[in-house]
Amino acid sequence: MSLIHVVLCDDHAVLRRGICDTLAEAVDIRVTGEAGNYTELRELLRSAPCQVLLLDIDMPGRNGLEVLASVRETHPQIRVIMVSMYPEDQYALRSIKAGAAGYANKAGDPVLLIDAVRTVHSGRKYLTAEVAQMLADSLAQPAAPVPHETLSEREMQTLLKIASGQRQTDIAQELMLSPKTVSVYRARVLEKLGMGSNAELTAYAIKNGLIDTP
Repeated sequence: MSLIHVVLCDDHAVLRRGICDTLAEAVDIRVTGEAGNYTELRELLRSAPCQVLLLDIDMPGRNGLEVLASVRETHPQIRVIMVSMYPEDQYALRSIKAGAAGYANKAGDPVLLIDAVRTVHSGRKYLTAEVAQMLADSLAQPAAPVPHETLSEREMQTLLKIASGQRQTDIAQELMLSPKTVSVYRARVLEKLGMGSNAELTAYAIKNGLIDTP
């Protein structure tokens, strides 16, 4: 029997321990490492075998969706399950559209995490009944997309950081990208939104409620 190697990334050690205890009940799953933030995760993935990553959405510094985008760039073979305390309607569809293989709620039955890990490891998506229905509804009745919904997760991150007043060099450092790469993302955002300056991007973000205003 081949083992499924799992890594956990959550800033709450108690929750990580609870998930570890749950997964330990499955003879075909082995937790090969734990991380409390993206920096620890990045180091861990250099050495620990990982086929499935359980990734918390709400973490200090870089949120889970930002980490998801990074992991998909650096380790595309890893299947990522987003884990959250938030209701499904807030982040589930966004997570799936951003490339996650599954979405699980921390408030749900912990035993379902075992099923989730096995499901995504087999190459399928893991969706709760609620998320599956939301996905079906969104496909059956697609709303006219607003321009920023066409952005990739990386492009959305770039837009939000520019609109928040961050400089390109600061954005590059925070996202752990080169300034040149950030410039490419900025150019894509400007093109997709039909705009020509950072000021226009900021005004757009404020108008659409994408950033908090004082």
